[in-house]
Amino acid sequence: MEVKIERENGVVTARLIGRLDTPASQEVAPQIDGLAADAAGTIILDCTELSYISSSGLRIFLSLRKAAAEKGGKVIVRNISNEIRSVFMMTGFLNLFEIQ
Repeated sequence: MEVKIERENGVVTARLIGRLDTPASQEVAPQIDGLAADAAGTIILDCTELSYISSSGLRIFLSLRKAAAEKGGKVIVRNISNEIRSVFMMTGFLNLFEIQ
C-alpha cells in the first residue's frame, strides 16, 4: 500500500495505491491521520489505484471526515472502482462522502 500526498492551491490530494487492508491500514494510518492538519480545507482521496478497502481502511476515511467536519473542511472521494463503490454502498459511506 502506498499513499502519495500532493498539496496545491489549498487542496490536498492523497493518491491511494494498492490494497487498504488491515495491515496496510496500520502502516498508512499515520500519513492519512497527518492530513487532519489540512482538514480546514479540501482533502481529496484519489482511489483510482485503490483495489480493496477493509473495515480498517473505512475507519481511516471516517476519522479524516470527522476531522474535516470539525474544522469546516470537506473530504472528497474520487475515482472509486465498482467493487469499492459496492462496499461504500453497503456501509452507508456513499451518504457520508462527496463521491466524484
